[in-house]
Amino acid sequence: MKINKIGAILCASALIFSNTFAFGDTIDSMSTFIKNGKIVTYSDFTEEDDFKKIVPIDHQFNEYQNFAHGYTIKYPNHMYVDVSISPVKTLIYDKEKSIEIYYDNFKGTSSSAASYIGYSNRFLQNTKDHYKEYEDTLHINGMKVHLLKWDRDKLPKVHNDKNHYVSAEIVKNAHEVYTIIIKSAKPFQSYEEYMELIQTFMFIEKKGTPQVHLEQGKVYRGLNDETKAFYEKYFENSKEIQWGIFENTAPKDFGFLKSLEEQLDYTFDFLVLYQSFSSNGFPMEEMNNAYENNRYVELTLQTMYLDGRDNDSVTYDILKGKYDDYFYEYARQAKLFEHPILFRLNNEMNGDWCVYSSYFTSKDPEMFKAVWKYVYNIFKDAGVDNVLWVWNPHDGSFPNFAWNHSLNYYPGDEYVDIIGLTGYNAGTYYPGETWRGFNEIYVPLYEEYDKIFRQPFMVTEFGSNSVGGNKIEWIHEMFDQMKKFERIKVAIWWNGIDWDSQRNPARIYRLDQSPEMINTFRHRLKEYKTTE
Repeated sequence: MKINKIGAILCASALIFSNTFAFGDTIDSMSTFIKNGKIVTYSDFTEEDDFKKIVPIDHQFNEYQNFAHGYTIKYPNHMYVDVSISPVKTLIYDKEKSIEIYYDNFKGTSSSAASYIGYSNRFLQNTKDHYKEYEDTLHINGMKVHLLKWDRDKLPKVHNDKNHYVSAEIVKNAHEVYTIIIKSAKPFQSYEEYMELIQTFMFIEKKGTPQVHLEQGKVYRGLNDETKAFYEKYFENSKEIQWGIFENTAPKDFGFLKSLEEQLDYTFDFLVLYQSFSSNGFPMEEMNNAYENNRYVELTLQTMYLDGRDNDSVTYDILKGKYDDYFYEYARQAKLFEHPILFRLNNEMNGDWCVYSSYFTSKDPEMFKAVWKYVYNIFKDAGVDNVLWVWNPHDGSFPNFAWNHSLNYYPGDEYVDIIGLTGYNAGTYYPGETWRGFNEIYVPLYEEYDKIFRQPFMVTEFGSNSVGGNKIEWIHEMFDQMKKFERIKVAIWWNGIDWDSQRNPARIYRLDQSPEMINTFRHRLKEYKTTE
């Protein structure tokens, strides 16, 4: 269910309630029932259903009842209600304000309500960009509540930017926490303005199963003939996975890669090239070299510095317009290249190792989406017609909190051509890590994305460590299972090493680690045709 569709229906219903509610009417007869993302006329549901209820209270307020997550809250009845990503959050909003409601249950994990509150609010360590106004622990309706209020600068590149925040973490027990985040485009006028809403929050008995209800489909945009043909060949009409590789010397130099391909008896059509603000703009030389060698590039731009410069304010600075010249020139060069580009912007955004994660920006994924749309529109304004946009979270969110869920970062079908999947078997080099089989990572990830998205898929980067298990068995499992993923069109092996702080190899993802590994890949790649 798209936000504007459900929002329009529920907003209209709220206005009707306000106009027609009168003494003697029965509340339930005027309620709105939402079952599995659709408006229904009855209130029956089972444990398998995702059921919500909106009850008119008076001429100003409705009560929203979320049965799957077990709570109710009152809100102004002119506001829209969005339940499209119900397992993650409910969004209630109007032009000036939004209310996000999250539920987390940490039972069986290493997290707790207390650690959640502490970790969620570490963005405040950046006092240059975040201005804390108030923090306290209260007891409201018998519930322990951590209350926090803060501001940041208004961002001119964000339409109607909501830069004033209040969050309330409501502790049910040691493992369960509900979070209400209120954002406003205008300063809050008083303590009562947000407390009156928070104080209406109450627990109810949980019943039902939250579900994702995004109604999505392909959005076709203007592409030049070569890029359109590329998309149709590799993603729309392809019946077989094509393989790619990250090899850090390519595409600048093909000497080592071609010697590796000779050993494997396979030519990789797809390469990965990483860029940051430390790079010298669009990599025209490397891109031309790739094209001359009949390769396509997954060009990955991460909006950060890798040369020791401070990254604390980068996301906000982008949205203040400080990188306009950089992005306009980047887009101009991308268009001049003319040939197809798989453009992957700010991958793994739901990981706190990325400076563009909402972990660093007010626990607000809207900042990531704003950057994405801002860059996308610059490319559009520049007439770039040879770029396919690849959206690519990590398979696991770190921290694994509802406000950091990958779906919070999805900018919408209008802005995404291809869905990227990334999950690594990181092995057991570091304490606390476990060996993960290919199926353990990718079967649930694929099944989840298959239900939600309609774009073609690609595994943008992946691999298995050699520390902690049998890598040869992992590789065989990978090849066996990959054939069953009909919507994955391209898979790119990350052929590198992650080093620890003492420069010891911690995660060895290389496929050329041993003659046995080379032979395994050579044998299994024969099952796939190389592209002419």
